[in-house]
Amino acid sequence: MNSKRILLATCMFACCAFSVVGQDLSKLTRPEDSGFSTERLARITQFFQGDVDKGAIPGAVVLLARNGKLVYLQAIGYQDREKRAPMKPDAIFRMASMTKPVTSVAVMMLAEEGKIDLIAPVYQYLPDFKDVRVGVEKVNPSAGKPELSFEDPKRPMTVQDLLRHTSGLVYGPFGNTLVHQGYNKANLFDGGQTLAEFVTKLSKLPLAHQPGTVWEYGMSTDVLGRIVEVVSGMSFDRFVEERITTPLGMHDTAFYLSAAQRPRLAELQADPATGRRPGSSSAEDLTKEKQKWFSGGGGLLSTASDYARFCQMLLNKGELNGVRILAPKTLAVMTSDQIPPGIPRLGLEDLAPTPEMGHGFGLGFAVRTDAGHSPLSGSVGDYFWAGAYGTYFWIDPQEKMFAVLLTQMPFPQSGPYRRAMRELAYGALVH
Repeated sequence: MNSKRILLATCMFACCAFSVVGQDLSKLTRPEDSGFSTERLARITQFFQGDVDKGAIPGAVVLLARNGKLVYLQAIGYQDREKRAPMKPDAIFRMASMTKPVTSVAVMMLAEEGKIDLIAPVYQYLPDFKDVRVGVEKVNPSAGKPELSFEDPKRPMTVQDLLRHTSGLVYGPFGNTLVHQGYNKANLFDGGQTLAEFVTKLSKLPLAHQPGTVWEYGMSTDVLGRIVEVVSGMSFDRFVEERITTPLGMHDTAFYLSAAQRPRLAELQADPATGRRPGSSSAEDLTKEKQKWFSGGGGLLSTASDYARFCQMLLNKGELNGVRILAPKTLAVMTSDQIPPGIPRLGLEDLAPTPEMGHGFGLGFAVRTDAGHSPLSGSVGDYFWAGAYGTYFWIDPQEKMFAVLLTQMPFPQSGPYRRAMRELAYGALVH
């Protein structure tokens, strides 16, 4: 695709995409009306199309909005490279950890209703965690090998700890300690389990850290999904549907696909070395009949336009089209740094909530806390997160804008695309 065609396509999508997103993002005839350069927005298409042509990625759907108006929406490359199926704006993606902000919103909705106490012990809602212990790795002098001993928590892990990832619960694949190895052996990602069964299984494992003493990304948000079930009296998928996605008009967002939606599922491309797709659930596995575990940490499927509705609600301080999901003060707390000062914060590249990157972590999102440190474009107060299959979003309240990047690739490959998307978007914002 040459540069003139890319520029024309960018202009056409910017002008006609209103029908895709809906009435909450009003039609924009010229990106310049919202401070963007049409010519510079074309760089986004050029960048992603170039990597599609190289075979680096299958395709992407990219969306930018500012001041409640859609600035850019482009479907690039292939929804399924192996089948040569072109990407479409309404392609459905595995959102992975972009589910976490939705789950966090669900928890805060119940907190606003007085049904969840954010500093209460988790065992107040999930008694299975009453006797959870902390795993401490020590080297056995005689054997010269590490062994796991156990100690009582110095304080209980709280709901706030779950929201900000200071609970001591971890992801097994993200480390190699004996606790991480135990998590891997426990088959915690079993799609055939219910949330109740998951919690029972997880509660028998030790915490990797004393609660509140280390920020480490992990299975905390899945536990929050079970708390929502217990407190609300309904299954987590039903709560999300009835209280969040349906009111916001997010009709393509759920933990499973309908038969009509299956052909719209975006796929990871096959690894040239093996001829196989990297591990992900197939369209057949993502049916309602086969889903039992509604993962609050990573189970949702969605589209760019649906997630744009969620982002616009957050940018509007909790309201969209007359539907209020959260109060402004609740959003203010969620998007403030909640990590205790001075504690270790582990990894995750540009997503890391570390002082070195100028980031903290709120209740469900990473938050930019400093104008310096991070080399990436943005504003103090912008908040963001990403998913294991290449999905990414950020919301910039100062600029009244947000971006959604949806692609499907293994997480280790996705960092350059997140970072490039930041620079391309802000590089097109000229006033």
